[in-house]
Amino acid sequence: MKLSCSVGEIRIVKKTVTDSDLATFETGNVHPFYGTFALGRDVEWACRQFVLEMKEEDEEGIGTFLNITHKSPALLGDEVEIRAILTELEGNTVNCSFAVMVSDRLVAEGSQGQKILKKEKVQRLIDQIRA
Repeated sequence: MKLSCSVGEIRIVKKTVTDSDLATFETGNVHPFYGTFALGRDVEWACRQFVLEMKEEDEEGIGTFLNITHKSPALLGDEVEIRAILTELEGNTVNCSFAVMVSDRLVAEGSQGQKILKKEKVQRLIDQIRA
């Protein structure tokens, strides 16, 4: 693992809310807001930017937790900015906080964690589960 990032650094990911990001289930669309599940996916991607910079070729990141608190809705077509902040870097632990904004309005905030593991360890975990 490369220690190429430092606590306090920020990574920003921007995206436009699309139909596939809306709160929609088997019974249909619930409302025209950015769904929590899509928000979670996108927050994971923003926080993963640190892992991508730090992992070696024989390593991979694996999620350990995700906490999201919605503060206000983001609508279809809104551009959201996800600001991931590296809050903890200890051993192979990479933890972040994040804020999701539409312009100057806070949409969501929370925290997310990952560990960087050797790919062979990830494969052993998979093999153990399948056994």
